[in-house]
Amino acid sequence: MAFTNVHRMARISPTKVRPVVNLIRGKSVDEALAVLTLSKQRAAVFLKTALLAARANADQSEQVNLRRLVVSDARVDSGPTIKRFRPKDRGRAHPILKRTSHITVAVDEPED
Repeated sequence: MAFTNVHRMARISPTKVRPVVNLIRGKSVDEALAVLTLSKQRAAVFLKTALLAARANADQSEQVNLRRLVVSDARVDSGPTIKRFRPKDRGRAHPILKRTSHITVAVDEPED
């Protein structure tokens, strides 16, 4: 049984999070946490929070061995875009799109 966590409305663009998600997909939880801790990208902070919450969800179950957990699913979907406008020359306005992300992390024990 997979244990998931979804961090919704993360104020970071999905294109910045996806390369970091690709680093942890399929790895053990301990190894993924080590990779995220040493990563310099800002997206690693969001992913580390989501991964720790997914591991805590698995910890609630008595039947799960936390040392065997693997990141079975990690994906990033785009959330709503916050639209702002910046004044420009001759009275015009240019849009600024502040993108958000929905980060989903699932951990599960591998089947033997």
